[in-house]
Amino acid sequence: MEDSFLIFLAVGVLAQIVDGALGMAYGLVSSSVLLAFGVPPAAASASVHAAELFTTAASAGSHSWHRNVDWALFRRLAPAGIAGGVLGTYLLTSVDGSLLKPYVTAYLGIMGIYILSRAYRAITPVDTHHTGIVVGLGSVGGFADAVGGGGWGPVVTTGLIGNGGAPRETIGTVNTVEFFLTAAVSASFLVALLTGHWENAGGLASHGVAVAGLIVGGLAAAPLAGYVVRLVPQRALLGLVGLLVSGLAVYQSSALL
Repeated sequence: MEDSFLIFLAVGVLAQIVDGALGMAYGLVSSSVLLAFGVPPAAASASVHAAELFTTAASAGSHSWHRNVDWALFRRLAPAGIAGGVLGTYLLTSVDGSLLKPYVTAYLGIMGIYILSRAYRAITPVDTHHTGIVVGLGSVGGFADAVGGGGWGPVVTTGLIGNGGAPRETIGTVNTVEFFLTAAVSASFLVALLTGHWENAGGLASHGVAVAGLIVGGLAAAPLAGYVVRLVPQRALLGLVGLLVSGLAVYQSSALL
């Protein structure tokens, strides 16, 4: 029990430091590790989002304090992300986890490769983003985050930066929106559980040690988020995250065969 807590504490620390620097990876890394430990997709997503309620609040506060948030972009991105997240939660709690796991694993592998490709692409800065791009990325990112237990950052941060967004403000804004997305997804999981819509939630309590480790590790690292984003070479971290998520997806695929 103690060993499991320490493992997930370490995962939470590392995932949150990378998330603070890149605006992504906490959910992907954490859910990938949970899936590798045999946790069903819906339980993995619910566990990660429960932990993220604490870590994203601390990270959002750090980015706000360091003035990394573009509030005009925030107001357009948040509603779309929340809508996508709620829809994704409804789907995830409606389908048997064993049927979804191969698709979630494939999704994580694709995200890992996508992150690797983004580490080596040149970016042309822009002053603002078209509202259609923001709403589209927010909706898809929120949906992917709920279904995959992570994906908000890889979809939205890389999409906005790829469209020319300033890295510091984009990462700060996406991380701040993520707190509200996480709260909406967590509330949706709770509603599904209380109304009986989520029929396979029985073993959720057994993952409490993992959630506690992710929370403690993430909270320990979250105050550094707004500071790390100014210092760490982002391309190097993108490459490392891409390799890690891709490697975990390959491991999970081999377990399914």
